[in-house]
Amino acid sequence: MMSKSNMHFQRPQAATLTARLAEPRRFMQVVAGPRQVGKTTLVQQVIETLSLPVRHASADEPGLRGPDWIAQQWEAARLAIEGKNGAVLVIDEIQKIPQWSETVKRLWDEDSRNKHPLHVVLLVSAPLLITQGLSESLAGRFEVIPLSHWSYAEMQTAFGWSLEEFLFYGGYPGAAPLIDEPARWMRYVADSLIETSISRDVLLLTRVDKPALLRRLFDLACRYSGQILSYTKMLGQLHDAGNTTTLAHYLELLAGAGMVCGLPKFAGDVARSRASSPKLQVLNTALMTVAAGVTMDEARKDRTFWGRLVESAVGAHVANAALRGECRLYYWRERSREVDFVVQVGRRLVAIEVKSGPASRVHAGTAAFVEAFKPQRTLLVGGDGIALQDFLTQPVSHWTQP
Repeated sequence: MMSKSNMHFQRPQAATLTARLAEPRRFMQVVAGPRQVGKTTLVQQVIETLSLPVRHASADEPGLRGPDWIAQQWEAARLAIEGKNGAVLVIDEIQKIPQWSETVKRLWDEDSRNKHPLHVVLLVSAPLLITQGLSESLAGRFEVIPLSHWSYAEMQTAFGWSLEEFLFYGGYPGAAPLIDEPARWMRYVADSLIETSISRDVLLLTRVDKPALLRRLFDLACRYSGQILSYTKMLGQLHDAGNTTTLAHYLELLAGAGMVCGLPKFAGDVARSRASSPKLQVLNTALMTVAAGVTMDEARKDRTFWGRLVESAVGAHVANAALRGECRLYYWRERSREVDFVVQVGRRLVAIEVKSGPASRVHAGTAAFVEAFKPQRTLLVGGDGIALQDFLTQPVSHWTQP
C-alpha cells in the first residue's frame, strides 16, 4: 500500500480563492465542505502566498465563543490594515457560534460603509445546512467555494493510491496515512469523522427529536448504498415508530452534512421525483466499509459487496459534483427496468449504467430510458464499457458536456 502524502498538492479551489482575494473587496468568501476534506489546509496554502496581513482564528478551539468574540477578531484584523492595502480575516468553524450570521452581517456592512479593505474568509462544515441559512441572512454579501470529498484522481495524485485502495478507503485525506494499520484507520473514520459529523454538524445545528433514529438511518444508508428503499421499508428495518416525513427530513440532514443522501427517481417532473422512493447513496465509500466492518481482503472476496462498492464509487463521484452545483443526480426505474444514475445538466440528460463484471453494451433498462426520455448520451461504466478508472479520473463535466 502507498500512503505517502505529496504535501505540495493543492486542490483546484485554492486557485479560485487566491484569485478572489487578489480582487478588490467585493464579497466574503465561504469555504464550505464536509469534515476532513481539507478546508483549513487549502486556506492555509493560500494565505501563505499572500502579501497582505492575515488573522486566522478558530471557533473550534476550547472555550466558549459568542458574537463578542467575532467582533474582537474582526477589530484585530481591522487594526492590521493600518499602512497596508488591506488585510484578510479567516474564521474557521464559525457555524459553532450562536447568531454568528447576524454579527458577521453587521460587521461586514460597517466595513462597507467605512470602505475598510478587509477580506473575510469563513470556513464552515455541514455545507448545505449552513449555506441555506447564509442565503437568508447574508444575501448578496458572500460567495461559496464548495469543497467535496476527494476524488480518485486527487487521492492518486496526493497519496499514490491504486483504484482498489480508493474504492475501499474512500476519499478522506486525513485518514490516508493510517491505511497500513486498518484497525486504526477504521477507528479514526468511525470516531473522528462519522461520530463528530453527526454529533457536531447535525445534532448541534438543527433540531432532531429522535437522534437515535437518525444514527440508525445513517447506518442503514451505508449498508444499503446503491439500493432503492421506500421510506416504509426503512421504518420496518429501523424498528421505529417514526413516520416517513421524519425519515425524509433526517436523510436531508445527513446529506447536508456531506455524509449520505437519497437520490430521487427521475420522472421529468419535480413533484413526482420528490415523492419517489429514494436510492440510498454514500458520499464517500469509506463510510460503507466502516459500516460493514470488513477488511480489504474480505471485501475483495465478497463479489456482491465489491460490486456495491464500485457502483457507490461512481454514484459518489457524481453526487459530490451535484452537491457542488454542477449537475442534478437521479436514478430511474419502471417495473423491472432500471438505470443506475441519470445526470441532468440544464436540459441535457446522461444515463449511466454501472457493471463490476462483464456486461453487454445494450442494457434493457437503458434502452427503455432512451426510448422514453431521449438522453444526450448513455454510458456503460465497467464491464465492456468505459473503464472504471477512466470514469473516476475525469470530472463529471467531461462526461456531460455537449
